Amino acid sequence: MDVVTIGESMAVFSPESSPLMRYAATYSRKFGGAESNVAIGLTRLGHEVGWISKVGNDELGKGLLSFIRGEGIDVSQVKIDETAQTGLYFKEVRNSSNVKVEYYRKGSAASQLHVTDLDEQYIANARYIHVTGITPALSESCYETIMRMIQIAKDNNVKVVFDPNLRKKLWSEDRAKEVLLEIASKADIVLPGISEGEFMFGIRDVDSLGQKFIEHGASLVVMKVGEKGAYYFTKERSELVPGFQVDQVVDPVGAGDGFAAGLISGLLDQLPLYQAVERGNAVGAMAVQIPGDFEGLPSREEIHQFLYGAELEDISR
Repeated sequence: MDVVTIGESMAVFSPESSPLMRYAATYSRKFGGAESNVAIGLTRLGHEVGWISKVGNDELGKGLLSFIRGEGIDVSQVKIDETAQTGLYFKEVRNSSNVKVEYYRKGSAASQLHVTDLDEQYIANARYIHVTGITPALSESCYETIMRMIQIAKDNNVKVVFDPNLRKKLWSEDRAKEVLLEIASKADIVLPGISEGEFMFGIRDVDSLGQKFIEHGASLVVMKVGEKGAYYFTKERSELVPGFQVDQVVDPVGAGDGFAAGLISGLLDQLPLYQAVERGNAVGAMAVQIPGDFEGLPSREEIHQFLYGAELEDISR
């Protein structure tokens, strides 16, 4: 695999008959999860990706596994839990700046992940692993599994990409800060937002935060600053890579995952760092223009057109 990621994906229910869940009588069902969103983004850009997880032996789990497999992701490391259910959440998009999420994932199959679910050789053969701050928040065994996966990667010279993806609803702030800082100290590449950096280090200045992450152990930090784009920091230099203006933000959920997929894709393609971050910005910009967590993630042809204005037929017949 080019990239191996690990984490929970869930069924996602969104109200259709009303923007507010309290009034909605009908819902659409999709699937979503930060790590699988990144995996989908990478496979659409032509990379080989494996996903480690657990799903319940239920209809939602079967549908989820079929869907992820259908996106071209290797699911050989996904296990079926006979006793725990597949998690789900409800997503209410009132407008592009007001999105509410309600989780129903406590005790889910993915929260039962254990170090024994890891195949060391599978991880060792990857070029990168991708982890987020969501998975260790699900349970103590998930935390231990993430730390073990990182150790396997480091023992085998596999690069560790860490997106903090802070979810305050899942754990106490003290524990969240402790674990996010611990993982950041072991990661090669860290992808925080400004608010996550402020949560972890207590400061908001972009340059100071970038240096803090570098001093904390990362060799590359790419800090997302919304529509302005993203800053990258190494020990030698830092630079702002401007973002892309979009006509309309339809659904901001999944933009950060799209950014991560685009950036990792650029690194896999050995692009100059500026261009790799630019690809991340572009994928994130494309993702927010279409409803859904992953639906707007582009193919390699589509991202090339977005970045370089390549001519494509408007209508295929």
